[in-house]
Amino acid sequence: MFKHKRLLSALFLVAGLCMAVSSIGGVAAQEVTQGYASDQQLQNGMIVRLKPNDAKKVEALTTDNAKDMLGIVVSNTTAPLSISDPTSNQSYVATFGKYSVLVSDQNGSIKTGDYITISAVEGVGMKADGNQVLVLGKALSNFNTKDADSTISVTDTTGAKRTVALKRIPVDISVAHNPLYSGDSAAGVPRVLSKAAQAVTNKPVTALRIYASLGVLGLSLLVAAMIIYSGVRTGMTAVGRNPLAKSSIVKNMIAISLMAIVIVMIGVIAVYLLLKI
Repeated sequence: MFKHKRLLSALFLVAGLCMAVSSIGGVAAQEVTQGYASDQQLQNGMIVRLKPNDAKKVEALTTDNAKDMLGIVVSNTTAPLSISDPTSNQSYVATFGKYSVLVSDQNGSIKTGDYITISAVEGVGMKADGNQVLVLGKALSNFNTKDADSTISVTDTTGAKRTVALKRIPVDISVAHNPLYSGDSAAGVPRVLSKAAQAVTNKPVTALRIYASLGVLGLSLLVAAMIIYSGVRTGMTAVGRNPLAKSSIVKNMIAISLMAIVIVMIGVIAVYLLLKI
C-alpha cells in the first residue's frame, strides 16, 4: 500500500511540474514581441510572414503563402518586453498571446471561439473553415458586418468582386494546424477518430498511429478491468470466509483499484505521446 501511495504521489508531482512549466512557457511567449524591418507599410493587427531570403524582414501574408504564417503586427508598447534594433524603424510581431487582429467578414460573421485564418485581403484575417491548413488562433469576441469600421472590395475564389467589412477584434494568437481542415482524414480511419486525433495533436495523424493508440488504450483498459475484477472477486470471497478481516480486505481492494487507475493513466499518457511525437 505504501508503494502504491508513493507511485501516485510521484505521478501527481510530475503532472503538476509539467503544468507549471507549460504555464510559465506560455506566459513568457506572450510577453515577448520581436522587431523586424519591412519594405511595406504595415498596420497593427495585420498578419505577416518572414520575407523570403531575408529573415530580418516581414511582409503582409497572402492566401498564396498562407503556409508561412508567422504572427501579427502589434504596437511596441503592447508587450512589456520587445526584442528589436533601436537604430532602425521596425514592425513588432507577436506570435503568441491575446492581441487585436484586423479581420474581415469574407467567410461570414465571426463568433467567439471561431478559428481565424488569412483572407483574400493581404494581411487581413477571416473565419476559418475546412479549406485552410493553418489558423492564426481563436477569436475572443464576435464580429458582424454592422459592427465594421471600414469596407474593402476583394475578388473571391470564384473570381467575383465583392465588398467585405473590416474590424479589429481580440484573438488568442497561436499559429497551428487547422483542426477543421478537411484534407487530413487518414485513409481507412473513421472521420470522427481522425478529427479526435487532430484535436489532440493539431496536425495530421496517420492511420497506423491512430490504430496503435486505440490498441494501447484498449489494452490498458483491459488490464485495469481484469485487475479490478480479480481483486473484487478475491476480496468478496475472503470476506465471506473471514468476516473479521473485512477492514483489511477493503483496504487491499482500494489499493488494487488505485493500481488499476494508475495503469489507465499510463495508457492515456502513452496514447498522447504516440499521437503527439
